[in-house]
Amino acid sequence: MRLAAYPFPIMLGSGSPRRKLLLQEMGFRFRIKTLPTDESYPDHLEPVGVATYLAQKKSLPLRSELLENEVLITSDTVVALDHEIFGKSEYHEEAFEMLRKLSGKTHQVISGLCVYHNGKELLDYSITHVTFKVFTDAELNYYIERYQPFDKAGSYGIQEWIGQIGVEKIEGSYYNVVGLPTEKLWDILWKLT
Repeated sequence: MRLAAYPFPIMLGSGSPRRKLLLQEMGFRFRIKTLPTDESYPDHLEPVGVATYLAQKKSLPLRSELLENEVLITSDTVVALDHEIFGKSEYHEEAFEMLRKLSGKTHQVISGLCVYHNGKELLDYSITHVTFKVFTDAELNYYIERYQPFDKAGSYGIQEWIGQIGVEKIEGSYYNVVGLPTEKLWDILWKLT
């Protein structure tokens, strides 16, 4: 079956190279626009609420930049273990402590998704359960030094070395863990047509 070209222009409100690549691989043409966003959130929110809150927060300032009929996509990914949220780390020791806490356990990767088009906002999310093996300190130090995972929630990229050697089980969308719940986004975008 041959799909028709997507009828609306798309703006991706993210500077993430992983989200850019996934959207390209889905076959969409789009432009990228980002504005600095304060990524703080209310303390009372559960992890799902944090991911959707931040996806929506990233969307709001970009809406005035939209072209006629353009669709805006924003997303945010958080890692959670026992209701503790692991955001992005800033330095080696912080990344090490995050990964040590995740070592040998099953955690949740939650991506919030906000799609805005012609005054209509659609919020959704995806949850994936990821089980890590028990890592040695040497493995964690090697990964952090080699890959510098400071721009990633939970301080890791599943598509990198640590995912190749350390993921024992994954339940849910792999691409959600990479940073964009592509299957949910595909359905939402085509529902707009």
